[in-house]
Amino acid sequence: MGEVAISLLLIATLFLILGSGVWIGLTLSGVAWIGMQLFSARPAGDAMAMTIWGSASSWTLTALPLFVWMGEILFRTRLSQDMFRGLAPWMQRLPGRLLHVNVAGCTLFAAVSGSSAATCATIGKMSLPELARRGYPDGISIGSLAGAGTLGLLIPPSIIMIVYGVSADVSISQLFIAGVIPGLMLALLFSGYIVVWALRHPGQVPPADAPMSFREKVYESRHLIPVIVLIAAVLGSIYSGIATATEAAAIGVLGALVISTVQGSMNWQTFKDSLLGGTRLYCMIALILAGAAFLTLSMGYIGLPRHLAEFIGGLGLTQWQLLLVLMAFYIVLGCFLDGISMVVLTMGVIMPTVQAAGIDPLWFGIFIVLVVEMAQITPPVGFNLFVLQGMTQRDIGWIARVTLPFFFVMVLAVALVYLFPGLVTWLPRQMMG
Repeated sequence: MGEVAISLLLIATLFLILGSGVWIGLTLSGVAWIGMQLFSARPAGDAMAMTIWGSASSWTLTALPLFVWMGEILFRTRLSQDMFRGLAPWMQRLPGRLLHVNVAGCTLFAAVSGSSAATCATIGKMSLPELARRGYPDGISIGSLAGAGTLGLLIPPSIIMIVYGVSADVSISQLFIAGVIPGLMLALLFSGYIVVWALRHPGQVPPADAPMSFREKVYESRHLIPVIVLIAAVLGSIYSGIATATEAAAIGVLGALVISTVQGSMNWQTFKDSLLGGTRLYCMIALILAGAAFLTLSMGYIGLPRHLAEFIGGLGLTQWQLLLVLMAFYIVLGCFLDGISMVVLTMGVIMPTVQAAGIDPLWFGIFIVLVVEMAQITPPVGFNLFVLQGMTQRDIGWIARVTLPFFFVMVLAVALVYLFPGLVTWLPRQMMG
């Protein structure tokens, strides 16, 4: 049986088991075991035990549960309401007014939460009721939140960057630094779209609140101090070289616990809920990573990565054509899988091809995160769409439609990062000397 036929058979098995509702991590391990048992000489049980243990005990991965737990603590505290109060006065003069709170809030919260879904849910809980009460149209309120929520993946610390760094053997600290400028650029592009929308639909933007003096605005901004202190502690410790990503995650957890205790929103029940929520989410991610590591090993024995790399290499694609094909591939994959599964499933196969094409793995990491962000808002399995459907009870097709303009804004961001690679690589070069 040819290697291509074996690969196609395994991919078909993978989607068949996924479609039947089995957990992603178990599906990946199962398909890998089948492939190894039937089509290679290596004992599958021994390989499975070694790979899963190696993947689960990776020191680099230690940052992941800590960042997840930090996000869970903040998700359950008063921090998000305080952020709205601190940001709103500064947005009144911009076209689109308080709609920009969605973007600014997600940008700030993304810098203390590594998850797109957590960013979307936390800022949504705060902003959607406020915007609806003030008369902002649901379409642009929900669409801008779905788009801006994806900043949780791009602005460090980012769970998916840790997963990519582990899968592709790229420095996580460098990835974090590389994500800063593209993240801020994407936030500005989102705000730019809101400005254009507001200028085209002036009648749909409610009137401004009572004007405030500069001094009053500054006074209201005091509510932003806790979140800014936390961002400075986490990212400052990484960028200054004082702490590794894992140590910075521990600082973040400690900071989140202190802030929530001082605010009075931390009690035994909240602590327990945040710990359980973080543990559940991390266990799901760890199971997917372990399954994917075993699948990558199994596919390596069968020869799929080499054949795929040879096939793509044989097409004679230029760099931009290869990236265009990969972008389309990930967006389609995003219709079936979540972002973390997409990255771990494909890195073992795609990385050799990318390196053979002369693409910088650090730059490619940010490209992948941007493309996975786009997949977060594509139906039927756009995670942010699910989060918003749960929060608003609106039809997922309607949510996907109002989010579509922000999808195209992301396409523009990918084009800018391709045309100006320095947007990604300049800051890590400066910081790491």
